[in-house]
Amino acid sequence: MVSAAVLAGAGAGYVYYEHLNGNLDKDRLNLGDNRLDRAEANEFGQTPLNILLLGSDSRASKENQELGGAKKDAGRKPLADVQMLLHVSPDRSNASVVSIPRDTRVKIPKCTDPDDGTVYPETDDTINSSLQHGGPGCTVAAWEELTGIPVDHFMMIDFAGVVSMADAVGGVPVCVDANVEDSDSGLKLTEGDHTIRGEQALQWLRTRHGFEDGSDIGRTHGQHMYLNAMIRQLKSGTKLTDPGRLTSLAEAATKALTVDDGLGSVKKLYDLGEQLQKIPTDRITMTTMPWQQDPQNPGAHVIPTADAEKLFSMIRSDTPLDGRGKKGKKEKGSARPEDAPAARDGIAVTVLNGTGTVAQAPVPGRAAAVAGLLTADGFTQAAADAVPKSQADTTVSYPSADLEADAKLVAEALGVPGSAVRKSSAVQSVTVVVGADWREGRTYPEKPAAGQDDKAPDSASALNAADDGACMKVNPRYSW
Repeated sequence: MVSAAVLAGAGAGYVYYEHLNGNLDKDRLNLGDNRLDRAEANEFGQTPLNILLLGSDSRASKENQELGGAKKDAGRKPLADVQMLLHVSPDRSNASVVSIPRDTRVKIPKCTDPDDGTVYPETDDTINSSLQHGGPGCTVAAWEELTGIPVDHFMMIDFAGVVSMADAVGGVPVCVDANVEDSDSGLKLTEGDHTIRGEQALQWLRTRHGFEDGSDIGRTHGQHMYLNAMIRQLKSGTKLTDPGRLTSLAEAATKALTVDDGLGSVKKLYDLGEQLQKIPTDRITMTTMPWQQDPQNPGAHVIPTADAEKLFSMIRSDTPLDGRGKKGKKEKGSARPEDAPAARDGIAVTVLNGTGTVAQAPVPGRAAAVAGLLTADGFTQAAADAVPKSQADTTVSYPSADLEADAKLVAEALGVPGSAVRKSSAVQSVTVVVGADWREGRTYPEKPAAGQDDKAPDSASALNAADDGACMKVNPRYSW
């Protein structure tokens, strides 16, 4: 979508290009005191992308007040009522989306507003309120703390932006399995297929009572169906052949967005759009964070379950949520045909301390402690490195195929699972990063089994973007 929009602007020349740049609002990426390290490159120098997509309920403008109602909230700081993390694989072959319901209770870390210096202390609250703690950068910090996934960028849109974008693409096809009327959002549709645009598109995205059980969970499912349909529309190109419509889309896209400084130009958005365009529609998977009722406030708030951690772990390890990941593929070009490791005292191992996270300070001396375990086990060339790291999971990386067996031997000696062993162009030797999952002890903590490891858990309600037969289930109490 962004790619097509920028192409429209590029055709109009430099002056219009600069005009589109001026449309974009920009803000700081992360307002917390700490942040996770970016994901490392794989053996081909490719890195994954993690982009937080936010929908704001701001009533700051007259247009947003008219669309969102509740004019009494005009002076209230906005809430981030839509939150989705888009994860794009390093080779751009697949993408995963995880929504977190707005009423999820989380720990919001300390954040500092970059505009006025206000310091918001750490608090326990619903994740949508994080936007009020200095801006979208605090929501980024909250996501990193909750999921252990490093966030590279964010993109935020408000009510008016949703309307203008839906109009610019000529409407989005949706389906409901019964007549529905939700007076809170204003949505009213008859059973079957519809193409919604403008304010009706906003009504669809805001509807919660009219869908499924009337909770925010159903709303996330409706948002997934909408986004999947828009993706199919845009990738088909059927709505993007008219130059006038492309120009309209370019204006709408840039006026609608607030982005981090790393995406703060039309050129950067265009490059991102070009990468996203490569992903096949049938390799895009939408999910909702597995949840349970919050024991502190049942019926009003939810909290993550064990399946949620499994989902987050799959994204951290770049495991496709559609179950179509590569399994059992052997590295080519190994210098050892028998795939035999070197002698332990001949393997150079670098150990780094990655135990510091958004929520926790690093454990002092942790890299030296783990290097000492390896030395005592015969890896006499193991040494700690003082370079600070920050990541959720312990990993063992190696730079080339001839060191794969060595890396596996190191992982085995530490009790680290084989899934944590990976090839990376960012390291020069076998490298252990001791993550936040191993802050103490002499052996790597055994993790409980969480079912199948090759696809998203059933509780995540996965929906493939190529599924054009999906139809939203209507809450019977809101049918007519």
